[in-house]
Amino acid sequence: MSSIVINPKNEEELKFVSELLQKLGVASKVLSDEELEDLGLSMLMKDVDRSEVVLEDEILSKLQV
Repeated sequence: MSSIVINPKNEEELKFVSELLQKLGVASKVLSDEELEDLGLSMLMKDVDRSEVVLEDEILSKLQV
């Protein structure tokens, strides 16, 4: 099933939307900033092109500052 992500402007709007969803019997979960970031990163990782092989030396040279 599909999902909807809602970003309320403030705590008051978050409370209103949460209560509305509860009254409608719709399951919902409030995500912390860290959980939201993890979700975004996992979506990016899902869409990454895995067909190209990169040498370990090339990765290490990019990581060194």
